[in-house]
Amino acid sequence: MADAVQAINLLNFALDSIQQRQQVIANNISNQETPGFQASVVTFENSLASAIQNGGTASSASVPEGLQSGTNGNNVSLPAELSLESQTNLENQSVANSISGEFTSLQTAITG
Repeated sequence: MADAVQAINLLNFALDSIQQRQQVIANNISNQETPGFQASVVTFENSLASAIQNGGTASSASVPEGLQSGTNGNNVSLPAELSLESQTNLENQSVANSISGEFTSLQTAITG
């Protein structure tokens, strides 16, 4: 049961980080024409993998994307953001399915 709780906690962290990433992507897209705006990206996969392997805690961070800026100082790439949004949506579905599976396993263990 402790393993299931730990798995659910890690998956919950992943969902929170995915939501944070979706908010950052939306902010980047909404500022694609703002002069001097620098796009950000949320990273958490390496931290999550390390937490899973080493039993620690995971963290997420919003960091500048490091893309080259255009003439107005803005570095938002709409195609890149839309691609990242699609990837993030797939990750969200995968994690949500995993959480559902964990709860199904717990329900089976409880009810027999």
